[in-house]
Amino acid sequence: MNRRNAYLITAALALLSVSPAFAAPPVDHNREFQACLTLAEKRPAEALESAQTWLNRGGGDHARLCQALALFHKGDFTTAGARLEELAPVLGKDDPKAGASILGRAGWAWLRAGDNVRAEGAYSRALALQPEDVDLLIDRAIARAEAERFWDAVADLDAALKKDPQRAEAYLYRAAAHKALANDRQAVADIDRALDLRPGDPDALLLRATIKAQTGNLPGAREDWSQIVRNAPNSAAAKTAQANLDRSAKAPAPAPAPAANPKGPAAPAKP
Repeated sequence: MNRRNAYLITAALALLSVSPAFAAPPVDHNREFQACLTLAEKRPAEALESAQTWLNRGGGDHARLCQALALFHKGDFTTAGARLEELAPVLGKDDPKAGASILGRAGWAWLRAGDNVRAEGAYSRALALQPEDVDLLIDRAIARAEAERFWDAVADLDAALKKDPQRAEAYLYRAAAHKALANDRQAVADIDRALDLRPGDPDALLLRATIKAQTGNLPGAREDWSQIVRNAPNSAAAKTAQANLDRSAKAPAPAPAPAANPKGPAAPAKP
């Protein structure tokens, strides 16, 4: 279970515990909700049917929330995002934290649907409810970076790291944004900080290797790629690293540089 689902369950169960609409027997709505969310992650099609049955038995907006999450896990991100946005002000009316959590999941749904504008809007409304939420800042930064608004992404990540300087993923996302802005020195500094917090992280090593290769340090890039393949052989980063190692091994050796070259060295080919 990821952090979004874990918090969403906690927040929604808190809502259920104070909701008078769910006080009467025979349905245990707390148990129904928790079971439905668990099923939504594992077997979303079954969860949709279960949520509909629960809705017919008085599950109300919490059953609809489970339906929306089942749609998310089923891959219908557009419908899920729209439904979550509709439910957030209802279920979060008396609990801003719960409302922000639901809007945060809506943002993630819109991001998965490829609608970065809707994603950023959902995250911004969530942050209006919970401005100190580091996870929401990081998630909005991802949406902004996907829209190629890299300086805005950096601003969100700066704010997140000011609140929690131990978030390795925030350093890594900020490094990626700085790389896109051609701020390689700042990108490498952020990668190194991420690796201090999470030694051997394959994604951080892969990004560092890319920068090394693009700036002419192919031996250093190969060291990072080799470390990824050696220490995280089953990761997606390892697949990319191995492909880069193979490609660089087949590349012809560069010609000796002339004694003087006023134009400087040629830019290295992208690995």
